[in-house]
Amino acid sequence: MFDVPVKGTHAHSWIMSFPDELTAFRTYARLYPTACILLVDTYDTLKSGVPHAIQVFQEMRDAGIPLTFYGIRLDSGDLAYLSKKAKKMLDAAGFPDAVISASNDLDENLISSLKLQGAAINSWGVGTNLITSKDCPSFGGVYKLAAIKDKTTGQFIPKIKVSENAEKITNPGNKTIRRIYNKETGKIIADLICLTDEVYDSSESLLLFDPIETWKKTHLAPGSYTMRELMVPVFLSGTCVYESPRVMDIQKYCKQELSTLWEESRRLEYPHRTHVDLSLPLWKMKNELLDQYHHNS
Repeated sequence: MFDVPVKGTHAHSWIMSFPDELTAFRTYARLYPTACILLVDTYDTLKSGVPHAIQVFQEMRDAGIPLTFYGIRLDSGDLAYLSKKAKKMLDAAGFPDAVISASNDLDENLISSLKLQGAAINSWGVGTNLITSKDCPSFGGVYKLAAIKDKTTGQFIPKIKVSENAEKITNPGNKTIRRIYNKETGKIIADLICLTDEVYDSSESLLLFDPIETWKKTHLAPGSYTMRELMVPVFLSGTCVYESPRVMDIQKYCKQELSTLWEESRRLEYPHRTHVDLSLPLWKMKNELLDQYHHNS
C-alpha cells in the first residue's frame, strides 16, 4: 500500500534528509497525491507528525487535490494508544476517512492484541513476519518417488516408501488434489488426495474417511457439495502452459480463498483443522503395496 519507502528505517531516513518534517511531508504529497500515507513517528507522533500530516492534508484539499487515498503510518511506540489519539485528531480536523496504518514487526498475534485493545488501525503493514517465520525460518522439502512410467504401456507404476513412522510413509501413484466445498455456504469441507484418473460427480453421494482412523467417516449427500481440482499444470510435454497472474489477480484470489475458510479455522488459538483425506482407490493402492512389502520381507 506504500509506494516509497515501506521499510521503517529507510522511511525515517528519507524524512530526515529534508530540513524539517513538514517539508518532507509536502514533498511526498506532491510526488504521491493519490497514495499519500505519511510516516508520522520520526520525531514526535502526536506533537509533530500528526499535526503536520493534518496541515498537508488541508493544503491538498484547499488546492483542489482529491484525497482519494491518504492517511498516516505508525511504526513505533504504543500503537493502540497512538492510533486512538491520532484518530481523534484527524476526525476533529475534518479527515474521518484518513487511513491509519501500522507497521513495526507486526504478526497475527500483535494484530489480534491491537484489535482487542480497540486500536483505530485500518491498514496493517506486515513485512518481516510475512516473508520469514521466526519459529521455523526454513521450509524443508523432501523429494520422494511416487510412480514411474512404463515406457512400453505408458502406464504409471506406483511406488511407496515404507517407514516405521507412519507420517513418513508416502502416498503412491500419479495423484492430484481436489478441494471439496459445502455447496450452500461455499466453505471448505476437506481436501481429497486422489489418483488422476478418478472421476467424480457431485450429483452422486461421496464418502470421506480418515486414512488413519478409518472409522471416522463423513457422508456427503448428492448435490450438497462441489469439487475443484487444485493442481494447475505448468509444463505439458515440455512446453510451458502457465501464465503468471497479475499481482491484483493474486490478491483477489487470496481474498476469495480466505472467504472459504470457516470462522473456526481462522481463530488463532486451537483452530479447526481442514481434513486431508485419501480417496478409496488411493487408500486401497497404498495398503496393497504395504501388504506386498510385508509379504515379501
